[in-house]
Amino acid sequence: MKPSFTDIFIKRPVLATVISLLIFLVGLQSIGSLQVSQFPKMENTVVTVVTSYPGASASVIQGFITAPLQRAIASAEGIDYMTSSTVAGRSTITINVRLNYDPQKAVANVTNQVNQVTATLPPAAQQPVITKSTGDTMALMYIAFTSKTMNNQQINDYLSRVVQPKLATLPGVGNAQILGGQSFAMRVWLDPQKLASLGLTVPQVIAAINQNSYQTAAGATKGKYVQYDVNVATDAHDVEAFKNVVIKNQNGAIIRLQDVATIELGATNYDFALIFDGQKGVFMGIFATPEANPLTVITEVKKQWAQIQMQFPPSFSGNVVYDGTQYIRDSIKEVSRTIIEATI
Repeated sequence: MKPSFTDIFIKRPVLATVISLLIFLVGLQSIGSLQVSQFPKMENTVVTVVTSYPGASASVIQGFITAPLQRAIASAEGIDYMTSSTVAGRSTITINVRLNYDPQKAVANVTNQVNQVTATLPPAAQQPVITKSTGDTMALMYIAFTSKTMNNQQINDYLSRVVQPKLATLPGVGNAQILGGQSFAMRVWLDPQKLASLGLTVPQVIAAINQNSYQTAAGATKGKYVQYDVNVATDAHDVEAFKNVVIKNQNGAIIRLQDVATIELGATNYDFALIFDGQKGVFMGIFATPEANPLTVITEVKKQWAQIQMQFPPSFSGNVVYDGTQYIRDSIKEVSRTIIEATI
């Protein structure tokens, strides 16, 4: 009878025991090097090109901004596919880069193509803003903030000043992104009939606001032993200051901005809103860096979150509505349970 491979281990029990222990030790060593994440690590890069053209309609922006930029960007190397969204006053082009393509090289390629057509864009359009995001497009955690007394702008202001800096600086956190928030902006609602009756145009009003509200560096005054910085109040910083901006001096009569417009402190735009449990609110997404351990990141976030909640203003609340690490924790528990059952 021809001897088989297993006969060696039957005749040599010490050798079989040593090999089994070696496999066991290698397995223990590999546990510490396993990547704790729901999906494998991949370089998934998305480049976004945003161009603002205040006052322009969606059709104008599509024809004179979005289309030329798309034609130029399409020839850049490393692009998988791209999509675009055009609304009144804003063009957004999203470029999805090929998997595991160098993110820095992808941004450089897109930037070069955009620069080639920048001179052909409308003069009133702002310069395209190019941003890059690498890693998961889904946040590890989403937190919803609501308040019965604070509006959307006040919530956004509180988050950007207090909450976001504390969470964004934690180890492993790539970005603490505010979603659905609206920044404060001075809104000037012009009355066309009043403008026409006074012989004024929109460009004249814009020019008057720019001339009467701007930042200036006045310098400093020096003495023999002292130096004083000179601060000049050349900007309109509240509603009353904007109301008193002089638009025109017509036959000795001063026409102010409040005579042709309604001025209020509002939001930059009113095109979107997020609602949670029937209340309008603002969300914050916690994104991790590609190299970070999701479990460690969220553990640190939860520790800091407990301290942040203690400093909330009255009637202000925040709730964790999504925790992406729960699936990972459940999977680890299931693996541990299976190992114990197999060992028994």
